[in-house]
Amino acid sequence: MALTKEQIDKQRAELDNFIALNKNVDGPLMPIMQKAQELFGFLSMETMTIIADSLNIPVSEVYGVATFYSQFSLIPKGEKVVSVCTGTACYVKGAQDILDEVIKQLGIPVGETTADGKFTIMDTRCLGCCGLAPVLVVNEDVYGRLDIADVKGIIEKYR
Repeated sequence: MALTKEQIDKQRAELDNFIALNKNVDGPLMPIMQKAQELFGFLSMETMTIIADSLNIPVSEVYGVATFYSQFSLIPKGEKVVSVCTGTACYVKGAQDILDEVIKQLGIPVGETTADGKFTIMDTRCLGCCGLAPVLVVNEDVYGRLDIADVKGIIEKYR
């Protein structure tokens, strides 16, 4: 669902206010980038330029941070981000099969977003839930000790 100009202007104003409140504190870049991503869902070149100009730093510095930390995305993500942990514990317990089933259910490869903007699939490394392996996360909802048969129902819950 596309945002209206008014919604975009409101988000931009909120980012500008957040920058104004935080640009003079120690280490403002990460919190400002996190707020921008929270507002827009990703960090566009335009947003990174706004941040850089506001902090009087090169855009390359903002871009470097955005590409170094996996929490940041340079492309829009779906409303629901489906992350499958493929860290060692999850992988050994069948995470690749879980990931393959998510790909099959959504019809898109890892890193892509469905045409309707509803889902994005992410392949992640250790989510810190090793005791629940294999693990799938939809936004903030964690599903553990999964079997391939569980995947369809989980995806259907969010359609």
